[in-house]
Amino acid sequence: MDLIVQAIATVLDIVLSAYFWVVIISALLSWVNPDPYNPIVRFLRGVTEPVFYKIRSWIPFAVVGGFDLSPIVVLLAIKVCQIVVVGNLIRLSYSLGSGVSM
Repeated sequence: MDLIVQAIATVLDIVLSAYFWVVIISALLSWVNPDPYNPIVRFLRGVTEPVFYKIRSWIPFAVVGGFDLSPIVVLLAIKVCQIVVVGNLIRLSYSLGSGVSM
């Protein structure tokens, strides 16, 4: 059971790390205004814009003076999830593993 929990924690950490970088790349691309018909740009916007829209609707101060802070909020939320959720899953897997005697 401990290996299953550890595997879930590892996969969740990888997914959160990948999305972290997708958000960073999407935020950087918003500064240079790339071709909107590029498939990579369409993928990045399709993956990040729904999350950014939710953040903008939940937090009214996410846009300050024309500067969008929603990517920063998403990055902070990802890091909190990595620290809290993944960390607790790893601790749970260690506690499950230490409780088993062979």
